[in-house]
Amino acid sequence: MKKISIVFFSGSGHTRLMAEAVQRGAASVAGTEAELLQLVGSDITEGRWKNESVLQKIAASDAVIFGTPTYMGGPAAQFKAFADASGMVWFQQGWRNKLAGGFTHSGSPSGDKLSTLQYLADLAFQHGMLWVGLGGIPSMYFGQTDGFNRLGFYHGAAGATPFVPGAAPSVDSGDLLTAERYGQRIATLAAGYTPPAAS
Repeated sequence: MKKISIVFFSGSGHTRLMAEAVQRGAASVAGTEAELLQLVGSDITEGRWKNESVLQKIAASDAVIFGTPTYMGGPAAQFKAFADASGMVWFQQGWRNKLAGGFTHSGSPSGDKLSTLQYLADLAFQHGMLWVGLGGIPSMYFGQTDGFNRLGFYHGAAGATPFVPGAAPSVDSGDLLTAERYGQRIATLAAGYTPPAAS
């Protein structure tokens, strides 16, 4: 059984909807267990994040998919606190050779989401992980209207929902499809992947 951890922070619920779509896609691959690990502000004390249970689950995973909203051109502070706290794991290269991917959401079609996806990839590279890109051309180029990769991002999955104060969280169906197929892609690769023995 391959294990995939979807580690994410969601401020208003949109990123959680994308995380759930990633999970659906990953879980659709036979022999895959995909688990949502939501980061919460209560795990941060005096600016430092701590949750050993989350770290243990990541350590036992074959692939890790990171998710965060894009706030002010980068990852949410709550996600960054988690990333900073992974420093000791980095020092021991505890996530080395795991597959990795990432997704993000913001209110506008761009919103500098690429900066966030690049940050997530850099985090994975720091840990010696193997980053998996989206691997899909926008379906509009093939005359399809399902909205797959409608925003044209390739580092990972991206979503956009116009900000409406007080509105319930919702994500474009094409963005959810993109997230779902991305989770499926990573799980499919994980199913056939055996990391090299530690040297």
